[in-house]
Amino acid sequence: MKKILFILTLSLSVTMFAQQQIDEGVIISKQTMSSDNEQMNAQLAMLGDMITTTYFKNDKSRSELSNPMTGSSVFIADNNSKKSLILMDNAMIGKKYMESNISASEEDAENTTIEKTNETKTILGYECTKYNVSMNKNGADVKMEIYATDKLKAISQQAAAFGKDFSGFPMYMSMALEQQGMKMDMVIEVTDVKAEKVSDDKFVMTPPEGYSKTENLPGM
Repeated sequence: MKKILFILTLSLSVTMFAQQQIDEGVIISKQTMSSDNEQMNAQLAMLGDMITTTYFKNDKSRSELSNPMTGSSVFIADNNSKKSLILMDNAMIGKKYMESNISASEEDAENTTIEKTNETKTILGYECTKYNVSMNKNGADVKMEIYATDKLKAISQQAAAFGKDFSGFPMYMSMALEQQGMKMDMVIEVTDVKAEKVSDDKFVMTPPEGYSKTENLPGM
């Protein structure tokens, strides 16, 4: 009986902790992709699960993704200045950086529809609101189903430019993309959230030495 009460008490305390707003910490996300095209699906399968680590503090975020096949990418954003810095290092393009705004452009706003629903789901102890998002970007039709929480003060690279009709950090995002008759599905889900101290060095917006500036990065 005491053991059962201990487990219940522990579970309740974890849930209560998770529901508190976290202003500084680390978020781990897993990304998987698949396609109805056999050749592309084989290439995507070789990538395996792609893990993103997001550090956040004082309205600033840094997301890091590294994969042996695609190289590394870093996304740093400042919600106060609405500026972002993207760093990419891979065999195809070398070391490149791009500076941009995280606010939605007029073109993106016109081509994006965001519906906030009344549906909710609890993920890792966080109550999340469901959003349905449809957009057309670079000739591709994209439909997203997103569950986001307002308890994590972090910036998502995928949702950064959605504007005022979207709020919160996505704990789960499923994305269906169709372009030139080919379909691809992507799922991004948070697997861990840690409230811990993060160094200010993570959010430096100055491009590192050895990176050259570009106005356009692959896939953007």
